[in-house]
Amino acid sequence: MLELALLFFVIAIIAGALGATGVAGLTMAIGKWLVVLFLVLAVLSLLL
Repeated sequence: MLELALLFFVIAIIAGALGATGVAGLTMAIGKWLVVLFLVLAVLSLLL
């Protein structure tokens, strides 16, 4: 899941550099939520 988040961040950086701000914003938001989901699942797995 963390790999997907990094992939979305790279796509966002490339899209932002090319001027596609809508795509960059969307992929950055998806990447952010994937990181949050990863952290929640990591904490839950450590607690259980």
